[in-house]
Amino acid sequence: MIKLIAIDMDGTLLDSKKQVPEENIKALRQAADQDVKIVICTGRPKSGVVPIFEQLGLETKEEYAILDNGCTIYKANDWSLLAYESLSSGDIDCLAESAETYPEISVTYFDSDHYYILGEEVPDLVSYDAGLVFTTPTPTTLEHLKNSSVPIFQGMFMGDASALDRFQAEQEERLSQVFSTVRSQSCIYEAMPKGTTKASALAKLTEKLGLESKEIMAIGDAANDIEMLQFAGISVAMGNAGEAVKAICNHVTTSHDEAGVARAIEQLVLKK
Repeated sequence: MIKLIAIDMDGTLLDSKKQVPEENIKALRQAADQDVKIVICTGRPKSGVVPIFEQLGLETKEEYAILDNGCTIYKANDWSLLAYESLSSGDIDCLAESAETYPEISVTYFDSDHYYILGEEVPDLVSYDAGLVFTTPTPTTLEHLKNSSVPIFQGMFMGDASALDRFQAEQEERLSQVFSTVRSQSCIYEAMPKGTTKASALAKLTEKLGLESKEIMAIGDAANDIEMLQFAGISVAMGNAGEAVKAICNHVTTSHDEAGVARAIEQLVLKK
């Protein structure tokens, strides 16, 4: 019996216009009314999740959110931070040093309330991405980040696809020895504290809730969902997912533009 649904956001819960289809909202509410836990699992920071979660109408339920690609676990009814993994001062330095000879690559960092960019200028790509998560980038220095009194959860390299291809090819072997890394989008390469993924956070949360992996259904579409999908007893790939994601899943639903989340919940949870 499914007792918890772990759901990615971009490319999964959200359609190609970054909206939540009404069918998805209806299905999630019906599942929650049957005491199934709803857990948003995304690479987005808190600023990019709170407005979307409010649309789901689940604020009276005890739901959770795994954000920053597994670095943070929040209780979604009051957005209290339950657990987190953070970058050390050395990690922050290491990420910056990796991009020193790549002027076309931007280095960004996240805490619970800020989308930081290293340097004085904010490229259009960074501004656009920050806008998608309902915030604005804050230019910063290494000294500020390393001396911050609040934890820095993860770092992110941004650039056009060809520039990021070269950066990844030349730096991934070194970075993956120190961090958990993932190319989540063609223009985004992410670095989290070593061992941190959506799956590692989901494992912590399910243990807290007294659940087993066989009672978990996960739905996703991208590379940063793979560990989460492998952890869950029932894994569902979106119709718009890549073949590598579909290959590891038990089920394939329709695309994010066809309310694939609702279709999966109806079939596997609500048994319609």
